[in-house]
Amino acid sequence: MEYIYPLNVCFECNGCGLCCGDTEHKTRHILLLDSEAKNISAHTNLSIEKFTQENHSKEPYVYEMKKSDEGKCIFLKDNLCLIYQDRPLICRFYPFELNYDNDKEIHYFSYTLECPTMNKTGQMLTKKYFEKLFSLAKQRLL
Repeated sequence: MEYIYPLNVCFECNGCGLCCGDTEHKTRHILLLDSEAKNISAHTNLSIEKFTQENHSKEPYVYEMKKSDEGKCIFLKDNLCLIYQDRPLICRFYPFELNYDNDKEIHYFSYTLECPTMNKTGQMLTKKYFEKLFSLAKQRLL
């Protein structure tokens, strides 16, 4: 299975937490697979209903993370992820997203410039970086 990834991009997370909640211009939808919700539930001892709501619009994702009154992920405290080791695929990928082009029959990575460090700081990302992301996606999605 092949994929296309962006060339000559750099990125390093600065821990700002922008990706973990709503902004003035975007309502964030933190989607979870059933397996991810079960894993988070097992590690936090919370029932799935305590931290998710059902998602009916974007398969294969079954749930959407609940947010605080401030519009942030309920597992974000002081810009730190309380479930970092168990965070959903969508969080692991940010600021990248894996899409599928039906016409060309190929997966491709895109990214958002919404992230303040995208293409501004960090090391140049290599094919190996995207191989790891794609491998993770294959394990969980494909």
